[in-house]
Amino acid sequence: MPSRYAKLGVDVKKRGVEAFKERLEVLFPEAFCPIQRDPDAPGRGLVAHTDSAGSKPVQSYLHWRETGDPRWFRGLAQDVVAMNLDDIICVGADPLCFLDYVALNPLKVDKEALLKALAEGFGGCFSTLDRYGVKVLFSGGETADLPDQMRTLDVSGSIFGRVDLEKVVTGQRIREGDLIVGLRSGGRTVYERGENSGIMCNGLTLARLSLMDGEYQRRYPELGEPGGRRYRGRFKFDDYLDELGMTVGEALLSPTRLYAPVVKRILERCGGAVHGLVHNTGGGVTKCLRVGRNIRYVKDHLPDPDPIFLLIQREAGVEWREMFEDYNMGIGFEVIVDAESAEEVLSVADSFKLGAQVIGRCERGEGEKALIIRSRFGVFRYP
Repeated sequence: MPSRYAKLGVDVKKRGVEAFKERLEVLFPEAFCPIQRDPDAPGRGLVAHTDSAGSKPVQSYLHWRETGDPRWFRGLAQDVVAMNLDDIICVGADPLCFLDYVALNPLKVDKEALLKALAEGFGGCFSTLDRYGVKVLFSGGETADLPDQMRTLDVSGSIFGRVDLEKVVTGQRIREGDLIVGLRSGGRTVYERGENSGIMCNGLTLARLSLMDGEYQRRYPELGEPGGRRYRGRFKFDDYLDELGMTVGEALLSPTRLYAPVVKRILERCGGAVHGLVHNTGGGVTKCLRVGRNIRYVKDHLPDPDPIFLLIQREAGVEWREMFEDYNMGIGFEVIVDAESAEEVLSVADSFKLGAQVIGRCERGEGEKALIIRSRFGVFRYP
């Protein structure tokens, strides 16, 4: 049966992208990101990645329309940087430069106010990264006025990096006995200005339609497809919920956590003991199936999900099996490491006040990659 998310028009399994694989010349097929050899330096790999803030800009647009405050757009800058940077760091790459792409309907969005807010967001984001030794050159980008194509806006970006081929985290060394250390997506680290709900950038379509009051779509029909999916929630964006410790809107727009400062330090301390790195974005807690070979991942010590995920599940009526595929469920990043080095990884995370714990282990597979999740919500096997 199609998942609840698929019925809304979003395919977390990204069927069809395999059509591009034969066009790619990559060095390490099991790595988290494609790595290509630098033609001018045979011992160096080049990494390029592009991603967006998903449908999060639509939620920002709603807040702006309701308040007139463009600062609601600011966090989208960090969302786009994190979605790109934290993917390429999964192969141990050092970032070189980042470019943004902003597409909007200028008949609906105040372009100047939007761009000013995003510029402030990018400035703050890159300043934070620089303080922790992660240097990224901002190389500008493109702004496109597309009134015939965009109902509201889209914010995306691309990042370029490089890595010494002898230091690539390929995923090929993941083996039986390795431990999986999960880094939390919620809470507050030493380099963040406030509490984070943990939602990052995935699952926002399902969350928005399930939580936001249908009156918003009647007021702003550009929020969704005409005559199609409807907002059917019971919350206003500024409703404060004790269980969240913030408003519903603040929870949905919490900026995607930047893991690069922490992972950089982990790689410096643990080096070759790190066998795999996973950014739990599209695919949620099942994202580990992207790396390694013939491994069965067993996650049987997952923490309780952050409150935002419990709220979405309750209001949307989504099966728990699908929730683990659609959302990070409180674990935004995973470090797959040999058992002797797991305590060092935890120590590094603690130095940043980033919640972390061993959430599982790696076992020998049965001819293919598999994942078993054992939780208080049930036992689930993927694929």
